[in-house]
Amino acid sequence: MREIKAHTLTADNFKDFGIFYDFVNPTGHTLGTFFHDHILMSISGGRQLGFSSMVIEKKERMIITRSEFHNNASEAVLPLDSDIVIYVAPPSNEPCPALTQAFIVPKGTMVLMNAGVWHCTPFSAGLQTAHALVALPERVYHNDCTIIDYSENDYMEITV
Repeated sequence: MREIKAHTLTADNFKDFGIFYDFVNPTGHTLGTFFHDHILMSISGGRQLGFSSMVIEKKERMIITRSEFHNNASEAVLPLDSDIVIYVAPPSNEPCPALTQAFIVPKGTMVLMNAGVWHCTPFSAGLQTAHALVALPERVYHNDCTIIDYSENDYMEITV
């Protein structure tokens, strides 16, 4: 049997095979705590699927003050090192905070939110600083993202 040695992964020694990115220790271009499109994967139709890192700081209280949706794209979220709490509301033409539900997503479990589902940044349910992998079509946060801020009357607090 032939023996091969496993090498330490570096950009130089892996360049002929692909690229890599540390999603738990993100660096580079960012929109706040959303380190977007650091790995792009070609998919059919010439589109690119972007893999991004989200850093989620634990809050004393989980207060929902805003929501967003993507008209033409699903969004996948995979908590890497801590359980997280997501909130979602069904697709609709107008925000529907009264229909919002919250779910605990165990670390290592990917959730896929359908196109049109209202949602926004998850909350950490464990670690003080949690990390999640987010998968969206490249630049969808720029060209297919509607964000609304709720009025104070529509704020919600999530309890576990």
